[in-house]
Amino acid sequence: MVELRNLEDAHVDELSHVFAGWPKSRAQFIEYAEMVRAGTRDVIVAWSDSGPIGYLTIAWDSAYPPFAAAGIPEVVDFNVLALHRRRGVGATLMDEAEHRIARRSEHAGIGVGLNSDYGNAQRMYVKRGYIPDGAGVVLGGHPVAAGTIIALDDRPSLMFTKQL
Repeated sequence: MVELRNLEDAHVDELSHVFAGWPKSRAQFIEYAEMVRAGTRDVIVAWSDSGPIGYLTIAWDSAYPPFAAAGIPEVVDFNVLALHRRRGVGATLMDEAEHRIARRSEHAGIGVGLNSDYGNAQRMYVKRGYIPDGAGVVLGGHPVAAGTIIALDDRPSLMFTKQL
């Protein structure tokens, strides 16, 4: 069974420990806790009996210019530990995120990486009704011009929206 909790300062060490093999630092989780206190971000953590198994954040003021201009909150930094994927943890986190966003906005936004590491997420977002925003590949918050050569790492993404 999965329990959802809001990020608290007391969770930082445990989250940084379980996500230590990822490019996630303790400092990042400390910053998220500060943002939660400031009201600029919600961080929803999925817990099992063994501890945290996933989380996502909602940026109430998106850094992506088209979302910011339209007042669309963005789901950012969404991760579920590999052992707990395909068991509904991600869907449970997204259900809660969409519920929270719907209280403030008619739309939710999300970005997804392009390489195969993001294949499950790409499928999940489409199945949940997210559609591309039409900007094409985005890097650093801006569309990549046709013919531009870029590295296919974790930075380029497609941006999606969903009407709630």
